[in-house]
Amino acid sequence: MSDADLARWLATTLGHAPADPAPFVAALTHPSHAGESYQRLEFLGDRVLGLAMAEWLFETFGQEPEGKLSRRLNALVSGEACAAIGVEIGVPAHVRLGKQARDDGAQHSTNVLGDVVEALIGALFQEAGFAAARAFVRRAWGDRVSTVDRAPKHPKAELQELAASRQWRPPTYALARRSGPHHAPQFTVSVEIPGRHAAEGSGSSKQEAETAAARALLERVR
Repeated sequence: MSDADLARWLATTLGHAPADPAPFVAALTHPSHAGESYQRLEFLGDRVLGLAMAEWLFETFGQEPEGKLSRRLNALVSGEACAAIGVEIGVPAHVRLGKQARDDGAQHSTNVLGDVVEALIGALFQEAGFAAARAFVRRAWGDRVSTVDRAPKHPKAELQELAASRQWRPPTYALARRSGPHHAPQFTVSVEIPGRHAAEGSGSSKQEAETAAARALLERVR
């Protein structure tokens, strides 16, 4: 993809044409790829997203108590929610990955997509300010602000509960393999409901790989 194509996608997606493309390129760069990665911008964007969403919820649900607002906030800024936004705006086609991470499918990882979306918000805030970041959040999240009111269950917890409800043995996890350089490893974990079903998942940490494996197994047994 050319620099001009990337610039057009960023301008259309974010509602702002970057004056300096470097932070936005960094926001799309996984640690496995050469150059500055999204990690610092993700830290910033996470806080900006939280503030933008808290302000939006405070305005929208004027009579709700703090506890209900917190549940809505947690659901809307969760990694799963950010990853879903990432898919909708086309992040997988633009994220920059090292070869091994791409071969392992990291461009579809919930953690990676969620981190990139937060990093893009961080880059947008850094260059154009809070109003631009707020406008992007409200446009990208859209109707979710009124239709989502609780965070989804974690895939590992959901798989554990499903196995118990069907009187199956509890799922077990095992590290299948590790690949990639020391600074950007990729883990593949297998999960099995003994005597029933099994699946694998990959991620940049064992926890992320276990989550991906649980999600893959849930898709098979639901």
